Amino acid sequence: MRGRSQCDGCGRTLAPLELVPILSWAALKGRCRSCGGRIDPRQPAMEIAAALVGVAAAVAHPWPLAAVTALFGWWLLLVAALDAEHMWLPDALTLPLIPAGLLAALAGFGPELEARAIGAAAGYAALALIAAGYKRLRGRDGLGGGDPKLFAAIGAWLGWEMLPTVLVGAGLAGFALLAVRAARGERAGAADRLPLGSLMAIPAWAIWLILAA
Repeated sequence: MRGRSQCDGCGRTLAPLELVPILSWAALKGRCRSCGGRIDPRQPAMEIAAALVGVAAAVAHPWPLAAVTALFGWWLLLVAALDAEHMWLPDALTLPLIPAGLLAALAGFGPELEARAIGAAAGYAALALIAAGYKRLRGRDGLGGGDPKLFAAIGAWLGWEMLPTVLVGAGLAGFALLAVRAARGERAGAADRLPLGSLMAIPAWAIWLILAA
């Protein structure tokens, strides 16, 4: 959020024409114009994912609901990417998502405000209690501190009734991820970590696409 974009290799500040999503990366053939260093493929991957979120929002919903849907999708995309790579759900992203969901309800987008206020409280309480219970039984952390906050934010967007569906979807996505790892010869252990925030973000946005239509 601070400063100018720069090359990861040489540190040169990038010009505006080098920052056009997807097109700049393609024109530069994935290399820095100055040092020739490889541009991290995660950059165009995120740009493509963000473009797909925008297109899906525009196709699924009329304006201005499409703008709200796209904003929610981009927000979850950023949160999911951070959690997948760093196992990190920063408060600066998860907490503002709660009032954003409630404000969307006040503006008439999606479920009623009461269901979403209950969803925010229930979402946080559910995962916080599970985390506390797991730590008491196993003597170690089983959930990150950001997971209950993100679940609260999801509740603030979808309402309390959709929270179990989000958890089921996250569980199925987790099993799919483990299956992919197994197919690559990786063995799963009881202490392996999975990005629950990323796994919850996927069904949460899919449900919003249907729920808010």
